[in-house]
Amino acid sequence: MLFKQQAWLRQKLLVLGSLAVGSLLYLVARVGSLDRLQPICPIEGRFGARNQADFPLRALQFKRGLLHEFRKGNASKEQVHLHDLVQQLPKAIIIGVRKGGTRALLEMLNLHPAVVKASQEIHFFDNDENYAKGIEWYRKKMPFSYPQQITIEKSPAYFITEEVPERIYKMNSSIKLLIIVREPTTRAVSDYTQVLEGKERKNKTYYKFEKLAIDPNTCEVNTKYKAVRTSIYTKHLERWLKYFPIEQFHIVDGDRLITEPLPELQLVEKFLNLPPRISQYNLYFNATRGFYCLRFNIIFNKCLAGSKGRIHPEVDPFVITKLRKFFHPFNQKFYQITGRTLNWP
Repeated sequence: MLFKQQAWLRQKLLVLGSLAVGSLLYLVARVGSLDRLQPICPIEGRFGARNQADFPLRALQFKRGLLHEFRKGNASKEQVHLHDLVQQLPKAIIIGVRKGGTRALLEMLNLHPAVVKASQEIHFFDNDENYAKGIEWYRKKMPFSYPQQITIEKSPAYFITEEVPERIYKMNSSIKLLIIVREPTTRAVSDYTQVLEGKERKNKTYYKFEKLAIDPNTCEVNTKYKAVRTSIYTKHLERWLKYFPIEQFHIVDGDRLITEPLPELQLVEKFLNLPPRISQYNLYFNATRGFYCLRFNIIFNKCLAGSKGRIHPEVDPFVITKLRKFFHPFNQKFYQITGRTLNWP
C-alpha cells in the first residue's frame, strides 16, 4: 500500500514538474520586451503612462525579433510591407568625436524602443566616392524601422571633415547632431593607442606618443599631429556652426558615460524628444571588463567589443601637463559656446 502511494506521489510530482517547465518555456518564448516581464525590482514609473501617441510596444518586439531577420537578409518584401517597415534617413547623427565613445553611445541609445541604429559606420558625408552615389544609396544603407521610430547612425570622421556640415545641411537642415567628447588629452592618447595596436598587428614600428605630440624642434605641442588636432573641439565645432544653430547640437560627456551612463542617456532622450524608456535596469556594471554592459530583457544582454577600453601606454607626465595646458583655452571656449562645462583639468 505504501509503495503504491509513493508511486502515485512521484507521478504527481512529475506531472507538476512538467507543467512548471512548460510554463517557464512559454514565458521565455513570449517575452519580447522589458514591458512583458517586469524585473524583480522594478523602478516605479520606469516607463510612464502609455497613450495612443506613445511608441507602440510592438516596436520593441520587432527590434528584438524581426529586425534580426532583416539584418540577415532573410525577410521577404511581403514581410516588409506587412509590418509597415521603411528605410528612413536618420533624424539624428552621432557626428563624433573619434575615441570619444561613439560606439558605446550608439549601442546604449539602441536600448530605447523608439531608436533603430545603423550597425556599421556609413561614411557617406565624409567619403567623396560614397557621397557621389547619392542620397538614395545612403537611405538604402539604413536599417528597416517603423515610421514612428528614429534612425541614428554614427561616423566619427564627420566632425573633423570640412565638407560634411554643408552636405548634412543639404540633406536635412533641422537634423539633431550628437557630439560625444572626452577630456582632450585622454582622447588623444586613446587615439594613439588604437593606431599603435593596428601597427603592432602588422608588425610595424611606430613612434612613441611623446615624439608625435611634441615638436622636437620647438618643444611645443605639435598641432599637425591628427590626434592633437581632433581634440581641439572648438575649432571643428565653429565650422559646424556656420550651418547649424547650437540648439541642434547636444554634447555628451564621454567620461561620464563610462562611469555613470544613465544620466547622460536621459539627457539624450530629452534632446531627441523621446519618452523616457532607458532605466538602470538596462545597464549593469561588468567588473571583469570594467565597463557597463547592456540588458535588453531577461534573456538578451550585450557588452561592447573587447577592443573597447584598451590599456593606454604610460606617457611622460611633462607631456601630459603640457598638452592639458595647451588645450585649456580651447576647452574654455568650448564650454562657452555649448553651454556645458565639463570637469576637465
